Amino acid sequence: MRETVGQLGDRTGAELTRYQVELRTGPHICLREADEQIRDARRTLADSADRLGLRIASTGTPVQAPTGPVLFTPGARYAQSVAHYRALDDEQVVCACHIHVGMPDPRAAVQVSNHLRPWLPVLTALTANSPFWTGRDTGYASWRTTSWGRWPVAGPPPYLESAAHLDELVQTLIRAEALIDRAGLYWDIRPSHHLPTLEVRVADAALTPDDSILLAAVVRALAATALTAIQAGEPAPRPVPELLRAACWRAARDGLSGRGIDLSTGRLVAQRTLAERLLRYVAPALERHGDLGLVRSHWRRLRTVGTGADRQRAAYQRRSSTNDLIDYIIAVTCPP
Repeated sequence: MRETVGQLGDRTGAELTRYQVELRTGPHICLREADEQIRDARRTLADSADRLGLRIASTGTPVQAPTGPVLFTPGARYAQSVAHYRALDDEQVVCACHIHVGMPDPRAAVQVSNHLRPWLPVLTALTANSPFWTGRDTGYASWRTTSWGRWPVAGPPPYLESAAHLDELVQTLIRAEALIDRAGLYWDIRPSHHLPTLEVRVADAALTPDDSILLAAVVRALAATALTAIQAGEPAPRPVPELLRAACWRAARDGLSGRGIDLSTGRLVAQRTLAERLLRYVAPALERHGDLGLVRSHWRRLRTVGTGADRQRAAYQRRSSTNDLIDYIIAVTCPP
């Protein structure tokens, strides 16, 4: 899609397989401007795809299986990944939504990561959009999360003592050949290896632009709340790693419609209760950013129509047709 590259420039790029395309926004302070850019980029990409007889669909996993062998994007690094990780790459036709938040320095990025770790299950539940995998309903709200967890360095990051601790750990993982390089650090949160940001990578590709903006608003508010806590000398919570991992699994399985694990007690509670706890926690930061009304509106929408996973299942159940489901995803990926 060369004309798309010309129009969007560095806001679009290739991914591991030829079935995928990455869209990026520029840095934004105003989320309404970010929303406009997301919608414009999706429309531009959809128009370009249409001229080639193709369509774009924003979902965490493919609804139907690719026909024939997986088509990998040419390039030395992708070839190295396929040779190193083997069948893992064959099944990584998955798409995520990553949010970058500017950080003052590497030390702050590590500290904010520690403060955000306990909220990863709730973010997974809020953004679940991958219930189907190659022609069947997996029973999970976010199958991408579960599939992605098979990588050697993925899932919730460890508690990091310092920026030096992170660097030492990454170098050890590279020497152990669990990583090819720092770009292969696939934790749900990671300090970016090439930008002065903290990258939150926990979410499925968002079904609609509205879903993207809700995630961006909540992640920015979480980071701002964490920075305030750090400045006040408040330590980051340190949930039991095994319980955090279990909570992430539970959130990926049931999304917002089921129960989640309260990391402070180990008990099961309604996942919506945990989501509302998160929204109350970040409400002061949302208000400072002018996003409180926007987030409350989107939260009401989610409570009414469900997550992307819920909406995908509803579209499928109308006629038990994956073709109908794909048509639905295409339609809402790029709304008029």
